[in-house]
Amino acid sequence: MLASPAYLDKLNPEQRRAVEHGIGNPTPGPLLVIAGAGSGKTNTLAHRVAHLIVSGADPRRILLMTFSRRAASEMRRRVERIAAQVMGSGSGVMTDALSWAGTFHAIGARILREHATEIGLTPDFTIHDREDSADLMNLVRHELGLTDAKSRFPTKGTCITIYSRVVNAQGDLDEVLKTTFPWCAMWGDQLRALFGAYVEAKQRQNVLDYDDLLLYWAMMMANADIATSISGKFDHVLVDEYQDTNRLQSSVLLALKPQGHGLTVVGDDAQSIYSFRAATVRNILDFPMAFTPPADIVTLDRNYRSTQPILAAANAVIDLASERFTKNLWTDRQSSAKPYLVTVRDEADQARYVVTRILEAREGGATLKSQAVLFRTSSHSGPLEIELTRRNIPFVKFGGLKFLDAAHIKDLLAILRWAENPRDRVAGFRVLQLLPGIGPGTAGRVLDAMATGADPIWALGEIPTPPRAEEGWTELVELMRRLSKRDTGWPVELGYARLWYEPLLERAYEDAVIRQADILQLEQIAAGYASREKFLTELTLDPPDATSDQAGVPSLDEDYLILSTIHSSKGQEWKSVHVLNVVDGAIPSDLGTGSTHELEEERRLLYVAMTRAMDELHLIVPQRFFVTQQAKHGDRHIYAQRTRFIPRVMTALFEDIFWPAVTPASISGISPQPARIDIGAQLRTMWAK
Repeated sequence: MLASPAYLDKLNPEQRRAVEHGIGNPTPGPLLVIAGAGSGKTNTLAHRVAHLIVSGADPRRILLMTFSRRAASEMRRRVERIAAQVMGSGSGVMTDALSWAGTFHAIGARILREHATEIGLTPDFTIHDREDSADLMNLVRHELGLTDAKSRFPTKGTCITIYSRVVNAQGDLDEVLKTTFPWCAMWGDQLRALFGAYVEAKQRQNVLDYDDLLLYWAMMMANADIATSISGKFDHVLVDEYQDTNRLQSSVLLALKPQGHGLTVVGDDAQSIYSFRAATVRNILDFPMAFTPPADIVTLDRNYRSTQPILAAANAVIDLASERFTKNLWTDRQSSAKPYLVTVRDEADQARYVVTRILEAREGGATLKSQAVLFRTSSHSGPLEIELTRRNIPFVKFGGLKFLDAAHIKDLLAILRWAENPRDRVAGFRVLQLLPGIGPGTAGRVLDAMATGADPIWALGEIPTPPRAEEGWTELVELMRRLSKRDTGWPVELGYARLWYEPLLERAYEDAVIRQADILQLEQIAAGYASREKFLTELTLDPPDATSDQAGVPSLDEDYLILSTIHSSKGQEWKSVHVLNVVDGAIPSDLGTGSTHELEEERRLLYVAMTRAMDELHLIVPQRFFVTQQAKHGDRHIYAQRTRFIPRVMTALFEDIFWPAVTPASISGISPQPARIDIGAQLRTMWAK
């Protein structure tokens, strides 16, 4: 063994135990690392990968699966830094060979391309993102006449969500409709027919959707020869954020390592908050007993992020969970400051409180970027955004519109996707209808003509110019021919697509200049990829949340406040955290109380929000809460109760205050002062003789 243990000295005993598990054993048993919030999970996993490499493991035979491309890149950088302490300059060569590091879906796409001919695919398949999948679902829906139904048939977005839930949860359609989409249960037979036709349409067009990357991979592993071939590539398989996997991902993993040899999964059941993506906390809870003998468990419960009072409150919230791995987060970071439980009159006061405290902290030397405001749902930040804008406080919001969801970005990506796979009807429909004079009917006829040709691009050039589409048609045909030849190189191809698209952009959008800046940003992102296929695949599988993910926050201010949904905040930390609307109806959401497992996930959501805070935590309870869910009743306020996840017995762990500093009676709307005008007395005497 080449490594000296010196580079492990900074690890605590539990971290080191996880890192050294099974080293030197040719068939190490399965390992589950329960990593509490702020416990150094990423550092521990990176040390384990580095320790494997330094101890002689072949990095080409290590599979590392994370939940974002960025996380995989960061993991590789950390591994190289750690390994360099022992291997010197040679560490770069070894970590560069760690090529099987990425998301479940990216790894799945790579494996499918390698084995495409064995499973009836062609290696040049394209991948639809969620919106493109919904568009294709809508085309099939229309072809089946379901858009003409007299009763309201589910929208394309609902249809693709139902389909995805069934696939990822490996569930039965009727059961999924009954438990998750009861308002669609009457359409079970039609949805089954629609999903069958949708699958056939994808196969005709040589496209896969996001879910296919896992579904095909899982079905491949049912073939003994293919499973042996794929499993034989890897001596070690390591999975991050295992609590966020769905049943399909779990089945892939267990098929890769059915005995658990060389398998390490890391996660925290208390942070499992993505059931709306079909993730299930059962995967991590049931993992140890999936093997014989059971997997070893290492618990990381030392927190390096938060103060002890914050951890005491967070531990108390999660202690009431009905089922979990036992751990009690602790830290050396002592403090006399308890987290704040702040009662305010309404959402307007809530916004004013947040702004007041944020500005006070800024005057005390804290940057805006070191502070965050978290909320259950994106719409909850509306009143705060108004107050921040009024007070001229810059902010960036995460959990809203994604960069790749912008229409002009999708237009340009559709051009590239259509060039990559001319049988992709969704991409073709979008591109053709960019031209003035071409509507859905004409676009459909063009695509039908292309589908009958052995070479769709050649067939496109043979189609007579459609009526009313003279402007731009010849240039489009020439662009598609040029892109299909692949002789100009990447990312020059994107530049050609942009030059063709710019005149259409200027015609379609009043803010074309702003949108053009986004397209130039897309070109900068493209330069980081080796090919068009790599660019389209990885950007579809792991899109940036915003342009700020790649090139800095789109703001002229050097400092800015972070606004984020709780889901988008996972994995982040700030010195000061404010959590909005800590009331029943928001946390837990009134849509998240239908079953025990839904309610438990809402509890974990509050726990995640609380454990983002390093030094200060403010949980805010507006007594009047503005709701808009029942449109037929109009916008209205409800009188809210503090979240059930913080019962009265727990309030001693908080600094329980009212803001503004007035008596509780006045906050509840009951004035302690006598009425200045006794209208009741006047009414009583009104009819007296």
